[in-house]
Amino acid sequence: MKNTVSFLALLLAIILFSCQQEPKKTAYPQVAAPMAAVRPHEIISKQGDKRIDNYFWLRHREDSAVVNYLKQENTYLDTMMAHTKGIQETLFQEMKGRIKEKDESVPYKLDNYFYYSRFEEGGEYPIFCRKKESLENPEEVLANGNELGKGHGYFSLDVSPSPNHAIAVIAVDTVGRRFYTLRFKDLLSGNMLADKIPGTAGNYEWANNSKTIFYVVQDPSTLRADKVFRHELGTDPVKDVLVFEEKDETLSCGVSKSRSKKFLLISSDRTDASITRYMDIDKPTSKIAVIEPLKENVQYNVDHFNGKFYIRTNADATNYRLVEASEATPAKENWEDIIPNREDTFLENFELFNTCLAVQETFEGLATIRLITWGDGKETKVDFGEPAYLASIGYNPEASSTSLRYNYQSMTTPPSQYDFDIATHEKKLLKEREVLGGFDRTQYQTERVMAPARDGVKVPISLVYRKDKFKKDGTNPCLQYAYGSYGASMSASFSSSRLSLLDRGFVYAIAHIRGGQEMGGKWYEDGKMMKKKNTFNDFIDCSEFLVKEKYAAKQKLFANGGSAGGLLMGAITNMRPDLYKGIIANVPFVDVISTMEDESIPLTTFEWKEWGNPNIKEEYDYMLSYSPYDNVEKKEYPNLLVTTGLHDSQVQYWEPAKWVAKLRANKTDKNLLLLKTEMEAGHGGASGRFKALHQTALTYAFVLDLIN
Repeated sequence: MKNTVSFLALLLAIILFSCQQEPKKTAYPQVAAPMAAVRPHEIISKQGDKRIDNYFWLRHREDSAVVNYLKQENTYLDTMMAHTKGIQETLFQEMKGRIKEKDESVPYKLDNYFYYSRFEEGGEYPIFCRKKESLENPEEVLANGNELGKGHGYFSLDVSPSPNHAIAVIAVDTVGRRFYTLRFKDLLSGNMLADKIPGTAGNYEWANNSKTIFYVVQDPSTLRADKVFRHELGTDPVKDVLVFEEKDETLSCGVSKSRSKKFLLISSDRTDASITRYMDIDKPTSKIAVIEPLKENVQYNVDHFNGKFYIRTNADATNYRLVEASEATPAKENWEDIIPNREDTFLENFELFNTCLAVQETFEGLATIRLITWGDGKETKVDFGEPAYLASIGYNPEASSTSLRYNYQSMTTPPSQYDFDIATHEKKLLKEREVLGGFDRTQYQTERVMAPARDGVKVPISLVYRKDKFKKDGTNPCLQYAYGSYGASMSASFSSSRLSLLDRGFVYAIAHIRGGQEMGGKWYEDGKMMKKKNTFNDFIDCSEFLVKEKYAAKQKLFANGGSAGGLLMGAITNMRPDLYKGIIANVPFVDVISTMEDESIPLTTFEWKEWGNPNIKEEYDYMLSYSPYDNVEKKEYPNLLVTTGLHDSQVQYWEPAKWVAKLRANKTDKNLLLLKTEMEAGHGGASGRFKALHQTALTYAFVLDLIN
């Protein structure tokens, strides 16, 4: 009996010991990773600095060796992740299963028509529709994305009716490089007109006569939108008239129509400054006038209503102010404050109605919407009632509307649209996106915490997790996301796909780091140019905070960012490779110096005020000190999944491809390094509402596999 007891005790001890051990690691296939050929290319900067780029040759898109290398990387990824095909399919079906396949948008009223889009069961792309006078009347299909998208690996569609509702512009991109072809459909007969305008930027505006359209064209090499043309229906587009050309290579232009429908507004922007011009939209040959000349570090956007220009600007206002000026004298010396600059509140947006002014603001990192009645100045604030959320003024095409449409969501509340009655202040929920598959928001918890950065600044973090899966004991895996550039605010938004991680015990964190504008204009200024490293430090400090406060397990922390957020991923990969189990860098901007020096590369010159001008030594040296590609070293790196698109118009595919090639040649670890190139897509990845889920499934399988 004694021996039996001793044996059982020993057996129990073995079982307990086994339970405490690390989970068995995945046995990855023992196959050789692709190694890009080393072809040294000397680059001498205007500063006299010499750099050798061994993978410069990868930028030659038409070279078969380049395409073959990218395909080899894709094959390698497929091989290394082959054992996850089952979980990828499970994840894909889960995410797809939460999407209501047969769905439609909330209709908006424009004159006598209700416009909306809808999806059919199994359809990848939207169908644009309308109904006349009543939603009970028969439907009219303006454009069927599923039909138009057939046979295209990538497809993007936009539709816009003419002011008289008789013709629609149908804008299509079938490559992903954001060159749109404009076609025109006669909505009375259903026939397509002969007019066809290729190579546009996808930005256009109807004149009030419904026969004239203004459109923007971008340079085919730099992709800088630099010209505005005027087209008359029924004429040869080759004869279209050049209305405006932006010759300043640091600026990109666009067009819009004023709220009053009186003016065509032509705005030219770069990351630090802007200028707006205007012309009578019904007099195509009229003179183009300037609101206020271009000035460094001064941005402004303009609207026109009831004989006045309304201007949101950061001139003498770090957090922006709203001013008005008469139509006759719109220059800065005549601006009068409607909403002055405030140190604690950031003015994001405004909308003009016949009865009131609606303003969207950010206070302590959270959005607020106020309505201010014309005349008496009475104010009404829309209440949202959650600790972390995303709210914004929606699409309100008619100034005569008696209600404000706004958008709302949180990390536990699906995207919703409301109408707020301007007179009664009543909220009406028009639609909340239906999430199938048994979603119950009460199972999930969102938090907003403040992480101390190394320089004493408090950085907001929005968190979400599933209540019954979360333990604040430092055992939960965590995926941390951020962007941190261009003043873009990453708010606490909802994702039905993300539920697949939360249901498996993940904490999801959005770090609202400097470089965005979540905490106002200064938050952006302190994360750009010569202060860019604040962005990277903030992210790392947020990561350490999450571990310290036991929201995240030290060995189960993952990071994710895309585009400029991919630069962030590249920087933290070099700075703190020990901190992360894995990093996912989507379409990452990682070859900072080479890109900023090459003025022929798309979207470069007018971003010098975001990153720095390489022709200025101090700025060149600073960028070089953090550029991910230039700072790859012989050392251990975390597991990495890198994605790109062959036709990316914003971050050229060769940046992530070169980065991966250099990492392969230098990394001293045996961690995963995977590159996925979408051969038929651009910056946004695969098109279609279901196709894109495959990449999400791959990303989730990557992190889940690493923690078994």
